[in-house]
Amino acid sequence: MFNICFSYDMRVTEKPISSYPWYLRPFFWNQKRKYGQVLKPALIWARVPRLFAAIAILYGVLDRKNGPIDPVLRSLITVRVSQINECRFCIDINSAMLAKRTGSMNKVEAIEQWQESELFDNKERVVLEYVEAVTYTDQQVDDDLSQRLHEHFNEDEIVELTGLIAFQNLSSKFNSALDLPAQGFCRLPESADRNNEKSNV
Repeated sequence: MFNICFSYDMRVTEKPISSYPWYLRPFFWNQKRKYGQVLKPALIWARVPRLFAAIAILYGVLDRKNGPIDPVLRSLITVRVSQINECRFCIDINSAMLAKRTGSMNKVEAIEQWQESELFDNKERVVLEYVEAVTYTDQQVDDDLSQRLHEHFNEDEIVELTGLIAFQNLSSKFNSALDLPAQGFCRLPESADRNNEKSNV
């Protein structure tokens, strides 16, 4: 049911680590220590060092340990946005994080069809509905959905939620446009693999 999909025909090439500015190399060393390898998106963003630094700072703020949004909710957001935007790298790494944070693959496997699953509580379902309303171009956030969000989150938390959704859209669209590959952190859903095969036909 699950396959890992690898393709390294990226539309922009990475450079040798030694060719990047010295002040970016600690980011790469930290990634290698944490993930066992340097992440392809980092190497591509870092072709424009100031842009990479800005993106890294923004991500660090949104995914900080003491943030107001529960880590599992953050992972649900990043996985669902990644699926919608068909970002292979994002699905891979964010699914691995979701599995780590929940202790199983159950929600990873169910999230694409979350409306039909009993694994998600009311708060998670509202968040996933909000994710889709923000991310799909043919949907809008209406007053009813906004009211249901306010039943679970205060206004500062809604700003954080929306910021994370917007950031993940930026990240996943960037990675998808440049065809950045999965790096083997997690099993990819068969549907994502099929979509990728179609795109390579």
